[in-house]
Amino acid sequence: MLNAAITLFILAIIAGVLGFGGMAGGLASIAQICFFVFIVLFLLSAASHALRGKAPV
Repeated sequence: MLNAAITLFILAIIAGVLGFGGMAGGLASIAQICFFVFIVLFLLSAASHALRGKAPV
């Protein structure tokens, strides 16, 4: 998930440099959504491991 967000962010930068403003904005917003979904899933995973008593690996 984080790899997808980073890839979309890089594509947005390239599209912005080449002058595709609309496409760059769309890719950046998709990358932002993917990043926040990754953060939420990471926090849920960390919380579930903490509640089970397992040490994080």
